Amino acid sequence: MDIFTVKPVILWTDLMLWLLVISITAFLFSLRSNPESRDQWRQVFSSRLGMATFIIILSYITLALIDSLHFRKPLPPAAGQNPETTYYSNKVHSVLDLILGEMGERKERSYSEPFALKSFTKENMTNEQGQTYRDYPDLEHAGSHLENKAEHHRDLLWQSLIGLTKGLLFGVILCALMKGTTRSSSLPWGTAMTTILVICMLLGWLLHVGNLYHILGTDRAGNDTLYDSIKGIRTGVLIGTLATLIMMPIAITLGICAGYFKGWVDDTVQYLYTTLSSIPGILLIAAAILQFQVFIDLNPGFFEVGLEKADARFLGLCFILGITSWAGLCRLLRAETLKISQLPYVQAAHAFGVSHIRVIRQHILPNVMHIILITFVLDFSGLVLAEAVLSYIGVGVDSSMPSWGNMINLARSELSQEPVVWWNLVGAFFFMFTLVLAANLFSDLVNEAFNPKNRQERAQ
Repeated sequence: MDIFTVKPVILWTDLMLWLLVISITAFLFSLRSNPESRDQWRQVFSSRLGMATFIIILSYITLALIDSLHFRKPLPPAAGQNPETTYYSNKVHSVLDLILGEMGERKERSYSEPFALKSFTKENMTNEQGQTYRDYPDLEHAGSHLENKAEHHRDLLWQSLIGLTKGLLFGVILCALMKGTTRSSSLPWGTAMTTILVICMLLGWLLHVGNLYHILGTDRAGNDTLYDSIKGIRTGVLIGTLATLIMMPIAITLGICAGYFKGWVDDTVQYLYTTLSSIPGILLIAAAILQFQVFIDLNPGFFEVGLEKADARFLGLCFILGITSWAGLCRLLRAETLKISQLPYVQAAHAFGVSHIRVIRQHILPNVMHIILITFVLDFSGLVLAEAVLSYIGVGVDSSMPSWGNMINLARSELSQEPVVWWNLVGAFFFMFTLVLAANLFSDLVNEAFNPKNRQERAQ
């Protein structure tokens, strides 16, 4: 496929994800001018656990970015078509689809177990004599390269070795590039390189063997479960980051203003978050999502392809989650600001006539930054899990968009079958569990480094 003949497709969530990465990069560069923040982040990354979890989170973000480069392939010219006119497919692909190869196109008729060569259920088949019998038919794509099916296990071991070797070579190249750009020797770069090698070997194995066998089997429609699990990474990362970033400005502004100005401002903010907390969150989110879906259905002209509709609903879900989940952080910031505003150096600033905006920027905000950072990481993991719950009850991500929540929703009926179809749930659980666990462990280290109480205890 010629990359110059494809038609780029830019979704709103693609733009927001790339803007988020640019903002984070700018924030990291800004740390150079703040020695205190630089030393605190150095403490986070100086531990092996902090470096390893950061590399894991970074690998998820990298896959999400690659999956956010969308395009449409040109259709082959039809008879009588003007050769200067090009028509494009309605199906939207991404660069990640190119990396995954034919994994997403290799569909079977129905369920199949991990690494299996035959279908999971029996079907009516006809032998050479025309007699009908029931048996497990061969899969169309899994193991199609084998000339002798008896060599299945031997070939699986050999192909696994090839995949691990490819991943190892790519990991060595990344480690060599990283070693050439790192200057500080106080950080555990050995742990970082080991983590990179393990991740690259795992990805190399998944990509190579996953294009020959169904590593995590297939679902009811015959789709590869591993492909759906990897494609769900973008949805998980986006819903965790976008919803959190929508929530943060609301919580920070209202929380600090309530604790600093007090009076009617404090009363108004308390009334707002108390009222919001009194409304069942699931019902509020469900009502908003359904209304947003009605708008999408009544305005089909706004969307050129089906993925744009799913992306609009997803963006609406992130927005709704953001504006309904700021109350907790707002309470914390209000209480902390009430305490800080009574400290002697803040009172002295007022006595010298320092403006309110300058006091908030120089004295209040830096002292609550640890709460903001910790809440950001914790809410990120919480919102990733919330997407699974919302999809389970039918008000989450659109069913046409790959997500771990949709996989879990489809797997709930499969667990009651006999024999149990377990691999769809395991695929979503593994990728979700790894991301959430890494985020939670990383947040603990951020809390330890940025919490003023911990810094005072270490100083004593």
